[in-house]
Amino acid sequence: MDFRNIEWRILSRVFLLLVSLTATAFLIVNQLFIYLVIMLPVIIYQVIEFYRFQRKAHDELDQFVESVHYRDFSRYFDVKHAPVELQPLRKGFNEINSTFKVISKEKETQYQYLQKILELIDTGILMFKEDGGEVVWMNEALKRMLALPYLKTIHSLSKRDGDLYRQVLILKPGDSKIATAHPDKNAVKILLSATAFQTEGIKYKLIAFQNVNEALDETESKAWQKLLSVMTHEIMNSIAPISSLAATLKLRLQESVGSMDNRGGQLEDLELGIDTIKRRSEGLLKFAETYRNLNKITAPNVKKVYVRDLFENLHQLMEPTLSQKNIEMEIILKDPDLMLEADTSLVEQVLINLVVNAMEAVKDQAEPRIILSSYLASNRKTVIKVADNGIGMPEELIDKIFIPFFSTKKSGSGIGLSLCKQIMMLHRGHIHVNSVEGEGTAFVLQF
Repeated sequence: MDFRNIEWRILSRVFLLLVSLTATAFLIVNQLFIYLVIMLPVIIYQVIEFYRFQRKAHDELDQFVESVHYRDFSRYFDVKHAPVELQPLRKGFNEINSTFKVISKEKETQYQYLQKILELIDTGILMFKEDGGEVVWMNEALKRMLALPYLKTIHSLSKRDGDLYRQVLILKPGDSKIATAHPDKNAVKILLSATAFQTEGIKYKLIAFQNVNEALDETESKAWQKLLSVMTHEIMNSIAPISSLAATLKLRLQESVGSMDNRGGQLEDLELGIDTIKRRSEGLLKFAETYRNLNKITAPNVKKVYVRDLFENLHQLMEPTLSQKNIEMEIILKDPDLMLEADTSLVEQVLINLVVNAMEAVKDQAEPRIILSSYLASNRKTVIKVADNGIGMPEELIDKIFIPFFSTKKSGSGIGLSLCKQIMMLHRGHIHVNSVEGEGTAFVLQF
């Protein structure tokens, strides 16, 4: 900004005022008072003009400071119609405003760019003040992950998920740990990572939330598959010869029974023992063959399917058994056009398994009821829920029911829910269970 004209104008005014004052002093010293009548108005005029000049500059500066204070860099100072002495000042203000406008636009662009990046990633981001816990920012991924529309302070999280709230508070900057979140009453494993920074004397804590449920489930599933593959191979190789040998021994025993002394009943005992060995070995072979099914599911044949068609097919299939056992099945589907991308046969297998389990759970209830429902969740994912008013499950069993071999039924194989989980993982989905002992159970499928 060029202030030379202003400087020369100020210097010239000061010089003229100094000359006038010097001349007035000379007139007074020489007692030429008659000329003071001319000089005094000149001095007064010069002082007034100098004040008005400074006042105008001060007013212009006030307007400029105000525009900077309110970040109003769009304000334009009219140069063309301004007094000659103020034109350089206004021109300088316009240049400064233009520079600020460019800087502000660049910062806004960078902020929008960063915000869009943080909105696009799947990792949830939460930033809050350490003093007071005021939430400064949270991205959409975190809102979807925790099913939270808004958090005023970090302490508000304690009302929604007390355990996750405590894990966030105790997490130190630079540390990471796996915690459990409970959005919509579903347990989800989340990797928490923390960092901290300080600006303008205020300390902030930033937490990253990464959903590792799918990765952990996939790792766990692969581990079980390897274990089952080794186990079934060893059982088949070890038990098959025993079963064959038991059959041969029984045949030889029957051929030799005529030439042997059986007065003490030893032959019957021997035959019973061989039969027991044969039966148990065949049972183990059947057991191993059953668990081989866990590794037989291949990539699903995915296509778009209406949820109403899945429910209709399931209802037609299960209706005779439900009527026979006097169990009411209620279907809730508010949106008949709700669709999902899935392998129809595999998803039907999951639903049949869950409904059969629900029928077993409600068989002793006075008014047995199964509710089959579907809706679009807040994260835009399709959810299918199979709920019952049965006996429910103790909390310590909930984490075990998807483990292969584990079953709460005496005659159960422990393979059904393991298969359900594997099918949902093939669909890149999840299966969760909510259960209250004595009130009922709900299995939630999220695609």
